[in-house]
Amino acid sequence: MSTLSQGKSTTLSLLNFKNVSTRTFWISSISFFLCFFSWFGIIPFMPDVVKDLGLTPDQKWNSIILAVSGTVFARLLIGKLCDKHGPRLCYTWLLILGAIPVILCGFVQTPTQFLVCRLFIGFIGASFVITQVHTSLMFAPNVVGTANATSAGWGNLGGGANRLGMPLIAGTVVALGVAEAEAWRYSMVIAGIVCFLMGIVYFFCTKDTPKGNFKDLKASGEMIATTKDQVGFLEVLKDYRVWILFVVYAASFGIELTVYGTMDDYLQNTFQLKRVTAGNIVLSFALMNIFARTLGGFFGDKFGKLKGLRGRVLFLSFILTIQGIMLISFSNAPNLFLGIALLIAFSLSVQMAEGATFSVVPFINKKAIGSVSGIVGAGGNVGAFLAAILLKSKSSVAEKAAIIANEGLGEEVVRSAQSLASSNAVSSGYLWIGFVVLITGAVALTIKFSEEEEENADAPRKINEISPKLIPIKVKK
Repeated sequence: MSTLSQGKSTTLSLLNFKNVSTRTFWISSISFFLCFFSWFGIIPFMPDVVKDLGLTPDQKWNSIILAVSGTVFARLLIGKLCDKHGPRLCYTWLLILGAIPVILCGFVQTPTQFLVCRLFIGFIGASFVITQVHTSLMFAPNVVGTANATSAGWGNLGGGANRLGMPLIAGTVVALGVAEAEAWRYSMVIAGIVCFLMGIVYFFCTKDTPKGNFKDLKASGEMIATTKDQVGFLEVLKDYRVWILFVVYAASFGIELTVYGTMDDYLQNTFQLKRVTAGNIVLSFALMNIFARTLGGFFGDKFGKLKGLRGRVLFLSFILTIQGIMLISFSNAPNLFLGIALLIAFSLSVQMAEGATFSVVPFINKKAIGSVSGIVGAGGNVGAFLAAILLKSKSSVAEKAAIIANEGLGEEVVRSAQSLASSNAVSSGYLWIGFVVLITGAVALTIKFSEEEEENADAPRKINEISPKLIPIKVKK
């Protein structure tokens, strides 16, 4: 049997579509993919947007910062909503409402309108939290780390696939007679419509748990929430382990987001690559999510089997340390070939760290998986925000100084000096970020679990225990 009786799946059988856990895994992963595809969908068109709307360099950087800032609030909120209403309804409404700013982005006429849309588009980044909550409710402890990491990794592919997908959509609409300058607008509208339609699919084709939806279980009387069994959000906030994982995810996913968003320009400025070549390298970096996150969750589960919950923490600390070393080494790479090798190693380790993080999250507080996932998930965007601020400030100051120092020497000289200054500034930023990641790896070791938590970590849950906040009614005969 691949599942516990009427309970969570104990294996990740990707082709067993009769299994509600497998169906939910696929639908949730595809929804996550589409959200990230739309969230970062504008990136391939930024040169067109800058030209069309007349964005200044500061406005361009601010659009990147706003896109990750909106997600922080959304992830904090959505986790608690998942605990209360279930992931099915939360994902449905996120997809439907999140589609609105994506579509509106195709109609903007001013920089301000564009920045506002980028802020609200960032809300669909909360899709990650719902995906993690839903897979946590569908899969048993022995495989939950692998399931969480795989769904997250495949969903994250949307953030890289847009580099191929959005230009293809743009090329198609141009072939149908749309002006090339307007193609980016049509592409965003189409991406938004697809998200909206996926929201309808999610509502009709998934369940909150293997036994049914929260609402139906409550209405039927099969399950009932009690005040005693409820875990307040404040109690979750008081758990120091949640905040350590918040920092850990800031140092892993947050740094991946920042590196992904700045690597194009860095490769061009540092190694004099063409934009297309640099873009393809970054795309390869994103495509490693196909397997890298899964490896992190897989090894997290394996170490958990060998050494319990402590084993999951030990692996998380180890892979974070490797990530920090790789980023520090990459920041000082003397040539392109070594740089690409180190970038591959960094990509592998940072994505494995993300998967390893969410092999630990489901065991922090089983009665508030949504709240814990939301807080930790928000950490990723806080990390991206802080790292982007650091790189923006260092790069902006260096570029302005280079422009002033070479003023009057010709446009080509100024442009070369500006590129060199930006490269050195970002390289320095990567170096400092790498050291922060190393420190975070050491801090992760302070996560502790009680003996009771260790003993119950891999124990099969009772058949009628469905939601972390629901317990079965005892019927008197």
